[in-house]
Amino acid sequence: MSRIDQIKAEEWPEELKAMIKPEMLTDLEQGLMRYFAHRPELVPGLAAFSGGLKQHRSLSEKLVELVRLRIAFFNQCRSCMAIRYTDALNDGVTEDLVCSLERPQEADDLTDAEKAAIRFGELMATDHLRIDDDIYTELKKHFSQAQIVELGMTCAFFVGFGRLAATFHMVDELPDAFRDGETEIAPWGNEAIVVR
Repeated sequence: MSRIDQIKAEEWPEELKAMIKPEMLTDLEQGLMRYFAHRPELVPGLAAFSGGLKQHRSLSEKLVELVRLRIAFFNQCRSCMAIRYTDALNDGVTEDLVCSLERPQEADDLTDAEKAAIRFGELMATDHLRIDDDIYTELKKHFSQAQIVELGMTCAFFVGFGRLAATFHMVDELPDAFRDGETEIAPWGNEAIVVR
């Protein structure tokens, strides 16, 4: 059960409904917006930032999803771990590939670029001060500087809001394996939910 009351979409201010269009989303897809509706005046800036990250993405959907799921593991955000985005699945993310995230640096089915981005993401989530010249040198072998900035902004979004979602304990619509808040879980080896 959530630690913060969710505000049902029908109770959202009209401006928020017009921006988010909750009638086109499942409860799970409404996600954090059900909590952010407590402060609807803050939503336009957040929506612009997250929308900009998605709309202007130069990194592949597959890469972003793999990084997102690895960060979700360290955040222990149950909803983040349970979800698989359709765009990423269409770009080649499979559950076998998700299982590679358990030990990404040893995985044969991840590219060197994916491993570098995943390593950056996991350090952002666990020990950001260990991101040093060597990490950036490795990233520059695979990505432009603009893409590295994009990766950093994307990871910052995932780390921050994933941790917030984990503290809210957003588990109401999730499969049983993701509901327990006492045990550390992983995005691999559990039933996933596909969303838009």
